Amino acid sequence: MLLDNHGRKINYLRLAVTDRCNLRCFYCMPEEGLDWLSRKELMTYEEMLAACTVLVRMGIEKIRITGGEPFVRKDIMKLLTALSKLDGLKDLSITTNGVLTAPHVADLKKIGVRSVNLSLDTLDANRFFAITRRDEFANVMDTMHELLNHDVEVKINTVVMAGKNTEDIIPLVKLTRNLPVVVRFIEEMPFNGDGHGYSGIVWDYVRIFDEIRQVFPDITKVPDPMHSTAYNYQIPGHQGSVGIIAAYSRTFCGTCNRIRITPQGTLKNCLYDNGVLNIKDLMREGIGEVELKGTLLAAFNSREKDGWAAESKRAENPDFRESMATIGG
Repeated sequence: MLLDNHGRKINYLRLAVTDRCNLRCFYCMPEEGLDWLSRKELMTYEEMLAACTVLVRMGIEKIRITGGEPFVRKDIMKLLTALSKLDGLKDLSITTNGVLTAPHVADLKKIGVRSVNLSLDTLDANRFFAITRRDEFANVMDTMHELLNHDVEVKINTVVMAGKNTEDIIPLVKLTRNLPVVVRFIEEMPFNGDGHGYSGIVWDYVRIFDEIRQVFPDITKVPDPMHSTAYNYQIPGHQGSVGIIAAYSRTFCGTCNRIRITPQGTLKNCLYDNGVLNIKDLMREGIGEVELKGTLLAAFNSREKDGWAAESKRAENPDFRESMATIGG
């Protein structure tokens, strides 16, 4: 078992395979995009597989592939297939915006992917275009239905933003009535790619829940799975369920079991830290597995207590000029 300096189990890796994305969601990056990483700056698939092999041997049991948008990277299924064969890995999952995903669903099912997080901030095509700056709503919905048709668990991730999509909260909850989906509402975070005037959360997890309860007063709290980042709820008679993630309020840090690797190989012990070491650079310098394990263990034994402590020690980018696309969600 892999433990950090606070006695928390670490068994979950979020691996970002690219910083590129085919959407331009305003809360994630500027309309013109970011200064994309060059091919040389990105971890190769071979480096990713090697790093994941070491981490699984150390105790990582779940890997979630993120981006950017994973399916914009060429031959992503080759990496996914290789990862699915790692001895000791119990759960391989993906977060995607769904634009390019539908044609791959059958293959994802074949290699054992049982759950997909689908980023979807609205059920209105016009608002989708306003938020993402792209006309791809139909493709995303096709992906959702294709996943359900293949009995892949669908978790819809919705970032709640004042003045942008709060009117979508109830329609999304209603989606759970007849579909076996988990709709998860996420507090907006400050990683917007350009550091523009973020001054705190307007729609926090308490307000989101109150909005839902006004329409569904019989909504019931259900037990949260171990290490869950969401508060989970069920509405009587609904096939699906609802979750609320306090991503900015950071109420779940005490049970955090996850680490992150960015597309350029930076290990992050916390979403809000500034990165603790670069695995890609160490591998390219020729570090051996034993030494790499020791270096990783030292990093895990220096984790901050929570996201607030991690944020307070950011040596660079204190105004969050990073994008979620470069962090990996």
